[in-house]
Amino acid sequence: MNWRVVLRPEVEHDLGEAARWYESRQPGLGVELVEEIIHVWEGLAENPLLGCRRHPTKNIHWRYPDRFPYRGVYEVLEGEQTVVVAAILHAARHDRHWQRRV
Repeated sequence: MNWRVVLRPEVEHDLGEAARWYESRQPGLGVELVEEIIHVWEGLAENPLLGCRRHPTKNIHWRYPDRFPYRGVYEVLEGEQTVVVAAILHAARHDRHWQRRV
């Protein structure tokens, strides 16, 4: 069973900004970040509840890529079999950065 993964418009900006930062540090590293995040999204399409962390009070989940300190923050709409990705943020950033989007 595949889930539909929908990205909020801000997610593209989040990922582009992070990739540019890594690319400025080492050529090719930004591309590797993007590939890792795409791998996370592919995993969400397979099973968004597997290997994720969950906010204690909201229906919000997040998943980390293997190599980079970023998290994909998303909401699972089980009735629609849809995952709405709200943000790609550095893991150290405060929750208020994604809370405005959901």
